[in-house]
Amino acid sequence: QVQLVESGGGLVQAGASLRLSCVVSGRSLSNSAMAWFRQAPGTGRDFVALINGNGGNTFYPDSVKGRFTISRDNTKNTVYLQMNSLKPEDTAVYYCAADLDEWELHSSSGRPDLYDVWGQGTQVTVSS
Repeated sequence: QVQLVESGGGLVQAGASLRLSCVVSGRSLSNSAMAWFRQAPGTGRDFVALINGNGGNTFYPDSVKGRFTISRDNTKNTVYLQMNSLKPEDTAVYYCAADLDEWELHSSSGRPDLYDVWGQGTQVTVSS
């Protein structure tokens, strides 16, 4: 059974940085595209970063481009999200997700319904 466990969230002030980690167990990570999503209260789940199976292709929405960086270490079965210059509007629960059927990113890769396995989420709160 594949499991994803996120960590690294917390309460920080605007302008600070955080690094989230997502450890995958149950199968090798190297064949799966991975993503980070976030969900604020009363809103849908939106992607904030995508990465393909070997880390050679990444994609970000404009809202976080230049501030967030996704990376992966397949030897550790871990995906990271480095978040810099955090803003109050980044406050949300952040989820790691795995697309077990895809290695590469596609135009639809930001859709949450394509992802097979999700972590439990980690809260990120940014105060102004």
